[in-house]
Amino acid sequence: MYTYDYPRPMLTADCLVINSSNEILLVRRGREPFKNSWALPGGFMEMDETLEHCAIRELQEETGLLIDERSIHLIGVFSCVDRDPRGRTVTAAYSCTVDNDTNALAGDDACEVHWWPISALPPLAFDHREIVQTFLESQHNIILHTSL
Repeated sequence: MYTYDYPRPMLTADCLVINSSNEILLVRRGREPFKNSWALPGGFMEMDETLEHCAIRELQEETGLLIDERSIHLIGVFSCVDRDPRGRTVTAAYSCTVDNDTNALAGDDACEVHWWPISALPPLAFDHREIVQTFLESQHNIILHTSL
C-alpha cells in the first residue's frame, strides 16, 4: 500500500431529508462536537464505500430510514477549512424526498430525531445551515433568514 507524505482531509456525507410538508429531518447529536445540537444525518465515509453509500448508511444508522441510491441527489460539496472542529473535513451533501408518514427513530450517535418546518429550523451544527440554504436555493429560490 502506498502512502503519501501529504496530509489528507477526512470525508463525510450528509443527507438532507425533506417530506411533502416541507419539513426537514434533523438529528440531535449525542456526541461531541456539538453534543445536543441539531444536525443533518451524516458521518464519516468508510474505506470500502462510496460517498453515496456513506450517506445512505449514515441515514439508516441515525434515523432508521432506508433510502434507495437512485433517490438521493447531490446538493454540493462543502469544504470550508474550519467546518469541523475535529480537523480538516470535506462533506458531500445529498438530498432525498420521503412521504409524510415516514417514521424515523433515533439510533447510533443520534439521541433524537425530529421533523422541522423549513421556516422554523433550530440552530444547526457544523455548516449544516449553509447546506440547507444551498438546497433551498437550488429547489425553490428560498432564502433562509439567519435569525432563525
